[in-house]
Amino acid sequence: MPRRHLRMTGAADCSLGAALRALRTELDLPGAFPPEVLAEAEQAARAPDLPAHLDATDIPFLTIDPPASTDLDQAMHLERRRDGRGYRVLYAIADVAAYLRPGGALDAEAHRRVTTLYFPDDRIPLHPTVLSEGAASLLPGETRPAALWRIDLDGDGAAVATDVRRALVRSRAKLDYAGVQRQIDAGTAEEPLALLRDIGRLRAEQELARGGISLDVPEQEIVEHDGSYGLAYRATLPAEAWNAQISLLTGMAAARLMADTGTGILRTLPLAPDGAVARLRRSAHALRIDWPHHVPYAEVVRSLDPGKSNHAAFLQECTTLLRGAGYTVFEGGDLPDPAVHAAVADLYTHCTAPLRRLVDRYASELCLAATAGKEPPEWVREALPALPKEMAEGTRRAGTVERACVDLVEAALLEGREGELFDAYVVDVQERDPAIGTIHLRDPAVVGRIEGGTAPLPLGERLRVRLTRAGPAARTVLFAPA
Repeated sequence: MPRRHLRMTGAADCSLGAALRALRTELDLPGAFPPEVLAEAEQAARAPDLPAHLDATDIPFLTIDPPASTDLDQAMHLERRRDGRGYRVLYAIADVAAYLRPGGALDAEAHRRVTTLYFPDDRIPLHPTVLSEGAASLLPGETRPAALWRIDLDGDGAAVATDVRRALVRSRAKLDYAGVQRQIDAGTAEEPLALLRDIGRLRAEQELARGGISLDVPEQEIVEHDGSYGLAYRATLPAEAWNAQISLLTGMAAARLMADTGTGILRTLPLAPDGAVARLRRSAHALRIDWPHHVPYAEVVRSLDPGKSNHAAFLQECTTLLRGAGYTVFEGGDLPDPAVHAAVADLYTHCTAPLRRLVDRYASELCLAATAGKEPPEWVREALPALPKEMAEGTRRAGTVERACVDLVEAALLEGREGELFDAYVVDVQERDPAIGTIHLRDPAVVGRIEGGTAPLPLGERLRVRLTRAGPAARTVLFAPA
């Protein structure tokens, strides 16, 4: 489900930085890479395995990421099909397998770490930075090995043909979301960048038609001003959603390739039980959100404006339907049950972030083998059965880190302000005790628990609240009705 991500937009407050370092120790997270892993990574960076890579360095790829990112997994080039019947998406994904020897120290360490872990001020990488931010990253002006996807779309944005093969690529530009949005809004973006909006919108329409869901839940970010820090909400830009549609398209195409060949690993999410949907309908009614019985859930979600307090509260409620995602392996041609990802409303897999997520390297190999008409490599087959459990443990650890970071920053920001009054709105109310719930403060951007009153909390309504506890050591904040 979507989490409350924290972004650091300025220098970290020294006390906050110290607390975040202590958090790494408390959670017993991976530290420095062992010497043998670093040595293997250095050697791989100097001499990657590049068998049968096509030369696609003439294609003017570009990357779109947060400004400070250097672990660049994906580069894209968008164009109109020559027959005039739609679009072609060329999507290059970092070929991590070119740098990792199966069964080696680097491979074993990646299985121990599973994912890159993100902190507001730093990250704990899945692979040594000589690879993840250097030799394997799709940095501008550098020739890199990649899994190059070619996905043809018709005029409505539906996929009509898919191909993936190993290639050498070279990105021409490293762009960020805000810059892309400015260019597109101003009408100064030229093709291929201008096509991102067109294709992104068409893919969003395809998503709606199949019943898929994308939740636009505002992010929290740490902002620094004059040596102190605070929290603010950041609404996602349309360019981020359009870019996400390209990744989603590729994950769906990859899942279809696996399904067609009978071996793969899917990202699955069961359909929400009827009771959960009924509860969500009650929440919509309480929040004064119009949801006619004949209107699909996905269409209601798409109509919401996260800038409105009742809509933001409902979006937070919607995340409850996205719990329970996991990874499922299948072999021998029989798809698992369930096979689809309920939020995607189709088969789906993770394959576009191999620098940051373990499973993506294996998904890429399965798809490359499928396209070539070959059996998957033995090292891939041997690792498949254990991957769902490894990914579940790694995903849980990443979730723990994200929640702990959010809680720590909120508590540190409010420490010493017990007794102060704040404006908030109620985003969740417990069914068993409607006097307990969750609130969003308007300023600072804190999400916290509220209790201590006797009357039911007004879901979706603004409320004056009093801070009763703020403890960075315990990473807790608590409010009561004023």
